[in-house]
Amino acid sequence: MNVLIACHSDYGNTKKMADAIAAGMRVSCSTADITLKSAIDTALDDLVVADVIVFGTPVHMGSMAWQMKQLIDRAGKLWMEGTLEGKLGAVFATGGGFGGAGGGVETTMVSLHSNFLEHGMIVVGFPKSLPGYADGGLQWGAYGRSGDHTGMPATVSDAALAAARSYGAYIAEVAVKLVK
Repeated sequence: MNVLIACHSDYGNTKKMADAIAAGMRVSCSTADITLKSAIDTALDDLVVADVIVFGTPVHMGSMAWQMKQLIDRAGKLWMEGTLEGKLGAVFATGGGFGGAGGGVETTMVSLHSNFLEHGMIVVGFPKSLPGYADGGLQWGAYGRSGDHTGMPATVSDAALAAARSYGAYIAEVAVKLVK
């Protein structure tokens, strides 16, 4: 099983979440070939050869980072060809927002899901029954709070990283089931 985790990371928090998701995937499927790339360095061929595609982004003003959007826009060619149909997709995000609200994380994740669904992909959410959901999960995917209550950059918590590992393990479990 080939897995691509592509993300953009402003302060390193989204990359930490990507690493945690990869670690969780390795626990559930030790034979998975996992590639982590920045969104900017991800080629369309990386998407084509992947069985599982996981996108991660910080929240920028209620939406994804432009680097992730640029990758999605470049992948429009693959939509025209139907190349990504039937692949498994999952998403995660980091973000802050004033007052601890996580400003825009849901709209960011929904827009990532929307792109996967447009391609005819199968999307994996984050069930509330999984370990860590209460600390770093939304039904859309894993979330790491990366800003303090004033909106200034901070680091994601160990609990959010544990949730990301749990989500990664779940993505791999779903992928293995679909392959069988």
